[in-house]
Amino acid sequence: MNLRFTLLAPVSLALALFLQPTHAADSGELNKVCPITGRPAHPKVTASYEGKTYAFADAAARTKWQQARESSLYHKIGGRPAIDAAVESFYKKVLADNRIKHFFEDINMNVQRRKQKEFLSAALGGPIPWTGKDMRKAHANLPGLNDTHFNAVAENLQKTLEELKVKPELIKQVMAIAASTRGDVLNRPPAKK
Repeated sequence: MNLRFTLLAPVSLALALFLQPTHAADSGELNKVCPITGRPAHPKVTASYEGKTYAFADAAARTKWQQARESSLYHKIGGRPAIDAAVESFYKKVLADNRIKHFFEDINMNVQRRKQKEFLSAALGGPIPWTGKDMRKAHANLPGLNDTHFNAVAENLQKTLEELKVKPELIKQVMAIAASTRGDVLNRPPAKK
């Protein structure tokens, strides 16, 4: 499998333990609010993606949404099947890593994997927006979380991407984005502008 990744916050894969996503798009119901405009969606202005139909306020919003799907990294890496493979492989490494596995001792890993797949899908530009906790809040109550743990997660992420044959230039982008999340994941004061 040749996966292509760029993440909004990839390092959070292993550390975002208590993310609370909404999964309304899988409910089988047509959305009532246009995901582009925020206005009421027209039930006859629709597009399908990964077996789900989405409604839009107008044709221009539908076109914008379709273009965003086609240009998203989520789509380029293969959508849901690619995300599933990456998260499964990643957590095998994380749970075997003595530096960070203790963060998951009391975690239902089936739930954790599902949450991470939803989060990562949204971060890569998938069709369902993330509505869970942000990185700072998700990691606020993890005692002792530090740079060593952050680095371990990043290393496991890089190994996963390499094993899944992600192009080196894309891995470099992922790791740069991962590095940009360090302050939020470790709950450091925000940088002053």
